[in-house]
Order: sequence, then structure tokens, then C-alpha cells
Amino acid sequence: MPQARPPSLPPRARGALFAFALLLSLGSVSSVTEQRKRLPPPAACGGELAGVWKSHNYSERMEDWTQFTLYLDPDPADPSNVVGRIVNRSWEGTPEQSEPPASCDGRGHWVVSMDARGQAHGEQIEVWGVGEWRLDEVLCGDGDFGYNLDHFTGTIDVERQEFQSLNNDGGNAVNEPTVFRRVRCKVDHTEPIGPVPPPPYSPPSSGCGWW
Repeated sequence: MPQARPPSLPPRARGALFAFALLLSLGSVSSVTEQRKRLPPPAACGGELAGVWKSHNYSERMEDWTQFTLYLDPDPADPSNVVGRIVNRSWEGTPEQSEPPASCDGRGHWVVSMDARGQAHGEQIEVWGVGEWRLDEVLCGDGDFGYNLDHFTGTIDVERQEFQSLNNDGGNAVNEPTVFRRVRCKVDHTEPIGPVPPPPYSPPSSGCGWW
């Protein structure tokens, strides 16, 4: 059942800020630095959580690339919180294949999304998926896989316009450093998000009933 917020955070999520600092001190700063090099320029926004945030990271263990996009609006019921969606574009590849493949060459390539909520607890920020995840597009491969809802916990660096987070999805992602950069201060709802289905087919009519 969809829920507004997890009733209690798992220990992994509660300790995300400490774990992020620990990972940096143990040598993962190179991973974070590499992620930053691939991110688009930041928008000039304040310290709030709303806007469009993008990440771009590689998993050596899974041998795949992931580009997350967070589309976050102020919650109409509580403007201090946010609502929106998480979109994940992933593809299999080597560390050198950092861009989505232009054609299928035996590598999986797909897009999933989910509704999202987010809020702040003091300096700690959370954004997590709610409800059911959706398989939006299968560009390569068969799309026969499961998916756990993502849960990002961290802080916002206002100077860099970064959401410096750890992802814990209860599956493959365990305290996985994920650096988001805010590229827009507001979500543009006139811009399609994800694949747009074609309109239903209507045969031409002569104006005198069915042709």
C-alpha cells in the first residue's frame, strides 16, 4: 500500500549522514568527485528541496550506469515537504560507456519511475519512492526484472546546489553514494517526463458515419 512516509527508518537510513562522511574518509571521495565531473551545471536556487535534481553514477559491482532525476514540487498540504517523482535511466556497460547506448548491442537499457515524497529533519534530508514502481521504457533487453523503491538520505550543499545523499533501497543499493545537482529551481510541468504514448488511432471519416 502507498504510504506518505515510512513509519520508521531502517538503521541504514538513520545513519546515512554518518555513513556518507565515513565513506568519504575511507576513500570514496574519488567516486563522489567522478560523479560531480559528469553532472550538468547548477541552477542558482536557495536551500529548499524543490526543483529538478540529476545524478550520474557507475556501479562496478553491478557493471551498470544510472542517471536519476528527481522532480520535486512543494507539497500543497505542507510546503515544507515535497512531492513528485523519481526517474531512473540505467544501462549496462563498462566504466568508459558513460552515455546511454545509441543502439542495442547486447546491453540492457531501461527507464523506471515512481512517485516520491521528501522532507527535512533538521539538517538531514530524505527523498523516497512511494507506491508501485513503473517500467516506463525498455530500450534494450527484455525488461524482465524487479525493482526496489529508492530512498535517498543526506544533506544539501547550497553553494554547490548538490543533494549529497546515500541510497538505500533494501536490495542492491546499500549506503550507495549518490550526488544530485539541482539543474532547475522549479519543475516545468509543460515538459513531458518520460515516454509520451501516441494518441489513439482514429480512422478518417467522410462525415457520413463509418467509412
